[in-house]
Amino acid sequence: MTLGFSVNDLLPRARGGGQLKMGLCALTENEWLQAEPDLAARAAGFAAHPEGVQLSPDAEAPGRELAAMLGVEGGLPEVAAVHHEDMCLLQRFGDEAFYRLIGAAVVWPSDWHPKDKMGLPLTAMHAPIQGYAEQLASGVDHFMAKLKPGAIYGRCNWFIAPTGERRWIADLPANEAFAHVTAQNAGTTLFVRSERQTLRRLPETGAILFTIGIYVSPLGELTPANQQLLASAMRGLLDGEGERRGATAYAQALVGYVALQVPGISEPIAAVGG
Repeated sequence: MTLGFSVNDLLPRARGGGQLKMGLCALTENEWLQAEPDLAARAAGFAAHPEGVQLSPDAEAPGRELAAMLGVEGGLPEVAAVHHEDMCLLQRFGDEAFYRLIGAAVVWPSDWHPKDKMGLPLTAMHAPIQGYAEQLASGVDHFMAKLKPGAIYGRCNWFIAPTGERRWIADLPANEAFAHVTAQNAGTTLFVRSERQTLRRLPETGAILFTIGIYVSPLGELTPANQQLLASAMRGLLDGEGERRGATAYAQALVGYVALQVPGISEPIAAVGG
């Protein structure tokens, strides 16, 4: 199974709570980036949020290499402007065993600001993720070090957001952001947000390109199987990353909504969030 380009396609492969794992799959060139991006939306987003572009001097050469590879004039910002995906460049320096963020062109972030992450090693970048340093950091660093030019790998995840906008910054406490959500209206007030992420090494500079394609759907527009998947995941999410993801503010409403939509599953999940 490869990665699609919609929330419904991505959810069966996506991680959202539970044991941390990379969950990578190999992609072909044709499966790498979304075709026919919404260029107007990209342009409007970068115009409204120019701070989404953050470049260190070390990003100049990899940015030019990426642009030439994709037939675009310029560097990283110009490439990201004509593709659906936000793009980040990572590089390893000297004897360091880890990669640092050296450039970002991000218009649709999932609750982060590129300026706060510039220059940081991957472990520090992922510090808010519970268990990353203990469970995943060494495996990620090893994978990055061994990644060969030409190979493309992808993974995906999911979040629950109170907005259908592709740009999401959680600027309110979760209990306020989700205060309007009930089991009756969750189909239109909870939004499932999936990041389709890919990793690829640039052959000349050796930098690694990390792309993030954002897809958002109202809970009620997902397939019944995907709704049930999310409801069943709530207990694991609450036991792990629930506080960081704001799950305590919406889990009961999500589970209640799905129980109303999918007959026969209310008993196994009714106690979640209680």
